[in-house]
Amino acid sequence: MPPDRTKQAPGLESRPDFGDIDPRLTDIARAAREAGGRALFVGGQVRDRLLGRSSADMDVEVFGLAPGELESILAAFGRIRKVGRSFGVIRVDGLDADFSLPRRDNKTGPGHRGFAVEIAPDLDFATAARRRDFRINSMGFDPLTGEVLDPYGGQADLAARRLRVTDPAHFAEDPLRGLRAAQFAARFELEPDRELLTLAGQLDLAELAPERVFGELRKLLLLGQRPSIGFELLHATGLVRFFPEVEALIGVPQDPRWHPEGDVWRHTLLALDRGAELRHGYEDDEALMFALLCHDFGKPAVTEGLRTPGHDRAGVESARNFLGRLRAPRRLIDRVAALVRDHLAPAWYVKNEAGPKAYRRLARRLEAAGAKLDLLVRVATADQLGRTTPAAVRGEFPEAAIFLERANAAVPGLAPLPPAVLGRHLVARGFAPGPRMGRVLAACREIQDETGWSDPDRILDRVLREDRHWPD
Repeated sequence: MPPDRTKQAPGLESRPDFGDIDPRLTDIARAAREAGGRALFVGGQVRDRLLGRSSADMDVEVFGLAPGELESILAAFGRIRKVGRSFGVIRVDGLDADFSLPRRDNKTGPGHRGFAVEIAPDLDFATAARRRDFRINSMGFDPLTGEVLDPYGGQADLAARRLRVTDPAHFAEDPLRGLRAAQFAARFELEPDRELLTLAGQLDLAELAPERVFGELRKLLLLGQRPSIGFELLHATGLVRFFPEVEALIGVPQDPRWHPEGDVWRHTLLALDRGAELRHGYEDDEALMFALLCHDFGKPAVTEGLRTPGHDRAGVESARNFLGRLRAPRRLIDRVAALVRDHLAPAWYVKNEAGPKAYRRLARRLEAAGAKLDLLVRVATADQLGRTTPAAVRGEFPEAAIFLERANAAVPGLAPLPPAVLGRHLVARGFAPGPRMGRVLAACREIQDETGWSDPDRILDRVLREDRHWPD
């Protein structure tokens, strides 16, 4: 069931708690005040701490000081470095925080491309915060007085679980904000208002560098409490059209016996939400969530009535194309492709009473792509529970435990043993490097998977005995 987003956000604090920050940040704020300025903590960190969550991002905006004055203050706390476009951000070595001065936009032409940004120390906080994307991100906090500056009602939006733009005139300056809307909606289970949906639908994600799109999509999948909310927003705004493999899932029918929830799109969203419950907070989460997004990419092409023959293998190329356009890391692409290809294996291996050889071959295939059997089981579990069958609603997928038990018996520790027969063993038998050696090594791996043997001479003897076409 979709979350009830009419209730007040749980754990909303009346003021953010910054008791764990580096005390030098307070010292800098004090020095800024003595120089006639005011240092405020701004942006997402205020939002997160109002929600009772820790925040690693420390952004400090300093008002009322010229650039040289701010640099002099910061230099007293360590070596300073100017980073970012036009050196708009200053960092202090040894201090994990970004310092900046308020900025204003000067319109130089039509459209969001016609804005030139300039430093404007004289701005007040409300004017400076107007440039920010959403009201929940447009708050500030004074570490010296404990005052929360909230000119656009960000606290009220958090309490009401509502997502609204700060200023419609500024929203289109960066098309990435359409994806950020989806990410924040999923992350905090927020309801976008009609104005946001309209404005986001007018954005052109094609203007963005693929790496930026990937980064925001990654946040949606890894941080979203309910990733489905973010994808529902992309659908409602029409931004899903920039992800054709995802859009193609909409309306593709499924057999109601196994998928009473509806089409492939609905199933994928349910699987993503189930996957979010299975995240561990480690590197594998990225492959888990992208694999769930991509796991049925093959269905639109192969669906025949209510049958989807070979959709697991058909989805591999689509997953690779999708992630490739986003410039995703090659390691992630390989892992996701392997998980998509074999996402049905846990259920099918148990149903068909697969033998140890099948488990060993599967483990080796996954290992070659940088994935493991336990990660595959998490993908399969989210796939099976991302439905509305009675078993899925009860959270039952007994095949997962059976699969892992049998896999452990065949592949102790769920990690395949390294190849027992290596090139040096063949050289000792008179083989010269070349294609024939490669074929023999592949045959040796097959025997190792079939038997579980680890003695290279025993394996090689059998391979050479069974096939007389190998050279002496």
